[in-house]
Amino acid sequence: MKKSDLKRFKKTLEAKREDVLQRAKETIEEDMTLDSNELPDEMDLASTEYMQSFTFRLRGRDRTFLKKIEKALKKIEDGEFGTCVECDEPISAKRLEARPEAELCIRCKEDQERAEKDFAD
Repeated sequence: MKKSDLKRFKKTLEAKREDVLQRAKETIEEDMTLDSNELPDEMDLASTEYMQSFTFRLRGRDRTFLKKIEKALKKIEDGEFGTCVECDEPISAKRLEARPEAELCIRCKEDQERAEKDFAD
């Protein structure tokens, strides 16, 4: 892979990382403050607690996504970026454009999804 492509992917991944971290910061500063004095009744309190729980679940997904981003950035540094962890074949540029944090080529990803679907059935 060309150095210019690696640089572009690194920049994209760093921007995604910054977005995730910014959302986490906003969650801490804005969404996680619960002042029962501002809530007039139990229904409002329950609704607010539900929204906080939902926000925590979303942030949990962000934490997983952040780990994938960090892993991809490390692979760029180690010279391993763009190689499928399953079959060691190059991941297509088109796939990396869509998901630069991808670890699997499209064929291996489809195989994984089929196996997950078969397991669920």
